[in-house]
Amino acid sequence: QVQLVESGGGLVQPGGSLRLSCVVSGIGFRFYVLNWYRQAPGKQRELVAGISSGGSTNYADSVKGRCTISRDNAKNTAYLQINDLKPEDTAVYYCWLANYRGQGTQVTVSS
Repeated sequence: QVQLVESGGGLVQPGGSLRLSCVVSGIGFRFYVLNWYRQAPGKQRELVAGISSGGSTNYADSVKGRCTISRDNAKNTAYLQINDLKPEDTAVYYCWLANYRGQGTQVTVSS
């Protein structure tokens, strides 16, 4: 059974940082692209960042320069570091791999 479990979200003040984690089990993690998406209430789902099996990365313009995606294939885990958080970063963040998605982790940026 494939499982993706996100963690690391929370309430943070503007300008703060968070590191989200996504632990994957039940599938050959190292062979797949891993994407982080987010969805805010009333808004469409947005691709935040992606990392290929070889480590190539891509970022949405909205987070470029503030965000780093990485993966540790030995731990079957992907990470999303977001710095200089803004209120518009508030959303539920999901990791996706193949056709599977985790339950999401809430990120709220507010003073």
